Amino acid sequence: MPRKPRFNLISVPQHVIQRGNNREPCFFSEADYYRYLDDLKTASAKFDCRIHAYVLMTNHVHMLVTPMAEHAVSEMMQSLGGRYVRYINKEYKRTGTLWEGRYKSSLIDSERYLLTCMQYIEMNPVRAAMVEHPAEYQWSSYQFNAQNKASKLLESHPVYDGLGATVEERKQAYRELFSQLIDKSIVQDIREALNHELVLGRSYFKEKIEQITKRQTEMGKPGRPRVGEEQAIYRAEYLVY
Repeated sequence: MPRKPRFNLISVPQHVIQRGNNREPCFFSEADYYRYLDDLKTASAKFDCRIHAYVLMTNHVHMLVTPMAEHAVSEMMQSLGGRYVRYINKEYKRTGTLWEGRYKSSLIDSERYLLTCMQYIEMNPVRAAMVEHPAEYQWSSYQFNAQNKASKLLESHPVYDGLGATVEERKQAYRELFSQLIDKSIVQDIREALNHELVLGRSYFKEKIEQITKRQTEMGKPGRPRVGEEQAIYRAEYLVY
């Protein structure tokens, strides 16, 4: 069966995840994390993608990215994945695949979910019990979005910029978002949208996307493929952290 086409619209953010094959590590040393971020910076600039948030976990990667050109995210991820795999295979004298197939992504209703999605991404190390607070984890965008660390990779989204009139006001407001946990139902919505490669947003946003793309944005609506086809298309192999 052919692959389900991605939702891919210029200027609409996407939540992206790429996992290590069989849940195995994709980072083996500190140098690997630095290399991945350097490759991400190169690929995002080349294909005109704006990175707003990221986290590099031991066996998977999350990022929030806005494409500014057609198919930009797909081209960025293909270039980034291939470049990094070549580095890993050479560095560790290994062969074969590193990633679990193609990356997954969901379209994000920025006005409602962008900041929540950023928080979800940067809280990954806390949910995985690796640290007690996201500020303690080196390989995420939290120290840039919430603290004073500079970044040549990240670019703020207008919704983030709307948190305050100055840089410090924005960072303070962003830090305050982390004083409360994300509601469990929203966490589930984020995971389902990502695992099934659908759309995370309010009803009117989804309706707008459906009008533009001529595709359904939710599971189980009339006009879907037959049951067997739908299960094959939308089956989520693993849960997202």
